[in-house]
Amino acid sequence: MTVAMPEAFLARLRRLVPPDRLPVVEAAFQEPRITAFRVNTLKADRDAVLAALEAEGIQPRPVAWYADAFQVPPKARAALLESRPYHARWIYVQDLASMLPPLVLAPEPDARVLDLCAAPGSKTLQLACLMQGRGEIAAVEVVRPRFYRLKANVQAYGAPNVRLYLQDGTRVGRYRPESFDYVLVDAPCSSEGRFHLSDPDTFAYWSPRKIREMARKQYRLLVSAVQSLRPGGVLVYATCTMAPEENEAVLDRLLRTFDGVLTVEPLDLPVSNQLPGLESWEGRSFHPDLRHARRILPTTEMEGFFLCRLRKRASTQRARH
Repeated sequence: MTVAMPEAFLARLRRLVPPDRLPVVEAAFQEPRITAFRVNTLKADRDAVLAALEAEGIQPRPVAWYADAFQVPPKARAALLESRPYHARWIYVQDLASMLPPLVLAPEPDARVLDLCAAPGSKTLQLACLMQGRGEIAAVEVVRPRFYRLKANVQAYGAPNVRLYLQDGTRVGRYRPESFDYVLVDAPCSSEGRFHLSDPDTFAYWSPRKIREMARKQYRLLVSAVQSLRPGGVLVYATCTMAPEENEAVLDRLLRTFDGVLTVEPLDLPVSNQLPGLESWEGRSFHPDLRHARRILPTTEMEGFFLCRLRKRASTQRARH
């Protein structure tokens, strides 16, 4: 039996992706993906990791825009996952697009950071590396099995500055108002950027209804994120979906809710497979500043993603009398 992606999804895709980019995106859903990883600088340095991998016959290719990131071809993935650096937790296998949100957040080492949807911990651990194990990262996860996977990863990869919270992220803003310098919302989503024909489970549950359900959840998480961020702080919103309802539409609603409080900051990403945020979708116009957001198109090198960086200009706490 031939496996095919939902026709409704493919029809939307053809409207979202320029015709000249469509062949690359379609190939990304069918061809084997390159495996990327980054060095866990909390446990090892780059040169030691590369020497250990090369001793096992693995020769990773460097990623031009991230000194600690490397790639191996699909045929080398199995060897990488059997290697000493992998089992010693010197490296963390992570999609290249997934590495972009922490780099865009760019926290200072001694900052207070909130990772609002943290499991399984790939971006939490990357943030810990970027912060050199300093400062404080509050990593929040509401789903119990995912929380314990997050906890296991944080312990295994040795992140000393991470504090773990089994909690509903939509409530954090009330409990910790304006407590953080940086907030990352890598939101649960319909995961369209991860679809692949080799794994029908990646798209088995896709539906317009799920997109709407995710958008409601994402908005509540973003409101909590804004409330938990100090004035002057930075919020990065990321999803691994291409659905405008979960990306520009959610942010457009947020900007209207917090009118004058948030500024969308321009993004200069070091990848060629990007597009600006949409101006409109299905008859709905979006806030003009959302053109500064970035849509990462899926390729055989990375999954599809969406990124937006916002800065909080004013307090959201009510004045006390």
